[in-house]
This record gives sequence, structure tokens and C-alpha cells, in this order.
Amino acid sequence: MKADRNICIIVAFLSLLSFKSHSQDFTFVFYNVENLFDIYDDEHINDEEFTPEGQKNWNYDRYIEKIDHISRVLTGIGEWKLPAIVGLCEIENRKVLLDLIDHRLLKEQDYEVIHQNSPDRRGIDVALLYDKNVFSPLVSVWYEIRFKTDTGLRTRDILYVKGEIYQKDTIHVFINHWPSRWGGIEATVPKRVETARQLKEVTDSIFAADNEANILIAGDFNDTPADSSLIKVLNAADDLGEGAEYLINLMYPIHMEGKEGTLKYRENWEIYDQIIVSSSLMKLENSRLSLSGPYIYRPDFLITEDERYLGMKPFRTYSGPKYHGGFSDHLPVFVRFESY
Repeated sequence: MKADRNICIIVAFLSLLSFKSHSQDFTFVFYNVENLFDIYDDEHINDEEFTPEGQKNWNYDRYIEKIDHISRVLTGIGEWKLPAIVGLCEIENRKVLLDLIDHRLLKEQDYEVIHQNSPDRRGIDVALLYDKNVFSPLVSVWYEIRFKTDTGLRTRDILYVKGEIYQKDTIHVFINHWPSRWGGIEATVPKRVETARQLKEVTDSIFAADNEANILIAGDFNDTPADSSLIKVLNAADDLGEGAEYLINLMYPIHMEGKEGTLKYRENWEIYDQIIVSSSLMKLENSRLSLSGPYIYRPDFLITEDERYLGMKPFRTYSGPKYHGGFSDHLPVFVRFESY
């Protein structure tokens, strides 16, 4: 009995050492949360449908349930340790982000918010949440996207944040929500191509200063990894290539397998939500960041039966004006890092 007790003590001690040795692991998540609006009418944007008097009958109880759902997702992804950096899109304003990080499941994480209102007419923005004990922002810039062929069109800004992980490794993070396919795929391709071109200019300037820069690009691109905006214009390749100044789309192999997706259009799963990294984050020759993933988070509670097109589909909040009480029409994607 005494020997068994000693073995148990040793196992517990080794487990504690293992836990401590991985204490600098952290997770990055991107999540399109599907219209996280507060319940108040903002006269500067088209948010009337997301009010108690609006078409969707959006009210306080539904809003709080939405906050609960997003918190549950982030907690589920993080398991015993919440994600350190979270990119979000389709959020209305800073208030909803502050309500989110004040949720009982998240409030102990020391999350801070980077956000500003974008020119999007619906008022949906991108944002970054970060654990200030892990990530220390140095610079944040909002890149407003302009279209020469449609000067009146406004879309979401691209958020760029340069920061340090555990005050050791510098990383450049971009959060995106590119123009949608509303109006037809062919008609909207030039908008996403132009957005990709403008993002490429920024990443090229970073590589010009440091060809081994740690770059992480995430977002809802409204295109697949094989579409021209990503693989040709942004030059997010499907493998490491030979040069240092490479971007690798981590979601490309999953897309080519065709078995998984982050959203469903009719009978087809697609991957619009993606994580793209520089080759330095993959090769780890001059970085202390070790990457694993990508992963699509797909627990049972995030999906539901697709009665029309068969199989399963994301359990969304709304379908048109009909309230389903789900989470989002997109599934989140994430990667894990270990900082040595």
C-alpha cells in the first residue's frame, strides 16, 4: 500500500512538472460570431433589424444568450486554458466586446479589447481580444479598404496588430472580414481580389523589413483557399516553398480533402474561415513559437441536422427572420502554439 501511495505521489509530481513545462502554450482562435449586435438602435448604421422593434425581434434575453454561447465556445476550445488571442468578426461595437469579456466564463482571463467602428454600413466590425499576460500589443493599425471601381462601397477594415508573445517573440497579426458574395460570385470577385492586393502590400512591406517575420493572418475571406484572391493575389501557398518570404494557408489541405468546412452553402461545406502564416512560423528556424493545427472546432452543440440538404450544418442564431437560438452560421478555427 505504501509503495502504491509513493507511486501516486510521483505520478502527480510528474504531471505537475508537465503542466508547468507547458505553461507557455497558448491558443489563437478566429470566429465569425454571426451578427453580435446589442439591442439599441444606432442612427449611424443599418442595425434596425437587431432591436426589439425590428424584424428579428432582437431583445435582451436573446442578446445575453448569444454572449453565453460565444463564451461557451471559447471555453470549449481552450479546455483548461482559455485562448490567449481571439480574432472576431461580425461584432457591432465595443460594448458587445466588453459585455463578452465580462461574462462569468471569461472575466478571470484578463482579456483586453482592440476595436474601432468600421465604415461597413451594417456596422459589423472585426476585433481582437487578447490576454495581456501573454500578448503585449506594440502597434495597432486599421487599414480601410477602398475600391477604385466603386468608390462609394464601404467594407470592413483590416485590423493589424504587432505585438510580443511573453515579451519574447514578435508576431504580426491581421484580422479580416472580406467582402461577401452577396450579388453573385463573379460580380464580387474583384472586391475580394482588391482587398487581397491591399493586404499583400502590407505584408510585403513587413517582409521587406524582416524576411523572417512571424505573420499570422486570419479571417472570414468569403473565398476558399483555392480561389485566386488567396492563392494568386495574396500568394498564400499550399506548401512551404523555398523562400523565406512565404505565406502558407494552413487550411488548404483541409479544403482539398473536401470533408470538412467552416460553413455550409446548400449541400456543400466550404472553408471561408482560414488561418495563414508566414513560413518562419512553420519552419521555426528563427522563432521560439511551435505551431500545431489548424483545427476546426466542431462539437455536437455547434451543429444541427440539415433537414433540407441532409447531413449536418452549423447551428446558427437566425435564418432570415427566423430565430433558431443557435451559435453562428460559421464554425471557429484555431491553432495552438508553444513558446519556448
